Amino acid sequence: MTIENFTPASALAGGILIGLAAALLWFANGRLAGISNIIGQMFLTAGEELSWRLCFVAGLLTAGAVTASLFPEWAQFDLQAGYGQVIVAGLLVGVGTRLGSGCTSGHGICGMGRLSPRSLAATICFVAVGMLTVGVLGGFTR
Repeated sequence: MTIENFTPASALAGGILIGLAAALLWFANGRLAGISNIIGQMFLTAGEELSWRLCFVAGLLTAGAVTASLFPEWAQFDLQAGYGQVIVAGLLVGVGTRLGSGCTSGHGICGMGRLSPRSLAATICFVAVGMLTVGVLGGFTR
């Protein structure tokens, strides 16, 4: 195992920014920053409820684009899976968020921050299945 991708400073900065964004949305709007719910409900709402969701998603996309243009080396990655695998994986994640009534941002960041027992259970499941997946499929990408 190598530690060439060990980047504690950027990971800490990213975690702080995610936590601040989630807290800001909660205090300013009384809403949780669960991305699957924000996007999932975006097409079922109108008016003010729709506008904050659109602004939130636009902010995510804009922040990503600005960061990638200012720091292109941060956006470099080597996709070792095929596009078919990526699409299937994305669909499975979508099914999982529906089954788990939320995603890692909703349960892992917002729910854990609120000390929700349901979110603790969901986050433990997310991490355990992620570790299992890497353990099982990790050998296929070497």
